[in-house]
Amino acid sequence: MAERLGLSPEEFEERWFGDLAHMREMGPMAEALRVLGASPEVAGEIAGMRRAVTRQGLVPSPGAIETISELRRRGLLIGLITVCTDDVPALWPETPFHGLFDAEVFSCSVGLRKPDPRIYLLAGEQLGVQPGEAMFVGDGANDELAGAERVGMSAVLFERPDEEQPWAGRRVRALPELLELL
Repeated sequence: MAERLGLSPEEFEERWFGDLAHMREMGPMAEALRVLGASPEVAGEIAGMRRAVTRQGLVPSPGAIETISELRRRGLLIGLITVCTDDVPALWPETPFHGLFDAEVFSCSVGLRKPDPRIYLLAGEQLGVQPGEAMFVGDGANDELAGAERVGMSAVLFERPDEEQPWAGRRVRALPELLELL
């Protein structure tokens, strides 16, 4: 991507993960690419590159589909709140996750990112539940767990095996462990 934009890898990384991160996660990625000087043709090429990489990342963690299915079988409503670029909702129908959630809140579609309280409240509104009735499960990125707790949700850390997260609250190492918390 850096090469197509005429940037050094370092400059691209600094901008992409720096000043443009919020822009691309809260609206069309094409706008962030425009700021980097991409022509519509180059932006299309980069979007294609991103889709290929994103597609590889939209794979369920072990036990995710089964856990979500069991929670739904128990009559619980399931929502998704994710900070992502617009390639994620575009590819979502192709994923095994499609149709599993009662509400899906993609940051790029709603112009909000975690830990903004409004993104949690929006998901609760779409589900028809109050924050105190909801449990938020996440990997701890973007201060998301504390953000969920600030609006009144209970929060559970889904530990990544390769990362140690500072979190004093409840945690699970595998998603099926959630079934024991409910």
